[in-house]
Amino acid sequence: MKNIFKFNKDRKTRRQRRVRAKIKGTKERPRLAVFRSHRHIYAQLIDDDKAVTLVSFCDRELKGKETEPVGRKKEKSAYAVGLGLAAKAEKRKIKLIVFDRGRYKYHGRVKALAEGARKGGLNF
Repeated sequence: MKNIFKFNKDRKTRRQRRVRAKIKGTKERPRLAVFRSHRHIYAQLIDDDKAVTLVSFCDRELKGKETEPVGRKKEKSAYAVGLGLAAKAEKRKIKLIVFDRGRYKYHGRVKALAEGARKGGLNF
């Protein structure tokens, strides 16, 4: 059993390195990094040149804000995180970004977050 878990972890790590090798964020066009746990989803805009997080947002910051219906509850909150991140980025005058899905497939919550960010005004 241990070998199966190690194989899956190695696969995810390789996928993350493969995606990250092609993507680099700058101050003019920061990288939108997504992390999802079993319960929550987090998003940050990162300037890789200086290794600084410019803007961050997570579903814990929502607390009762209305979201547009997407489907399931976690997808709704991911969509709202995308909208919230876009609103914070707009205050910092950030419009263009690079999307970094990390080790996750562009599907479900990650896709909902990206759609929310696009609807909020971010271009990628």
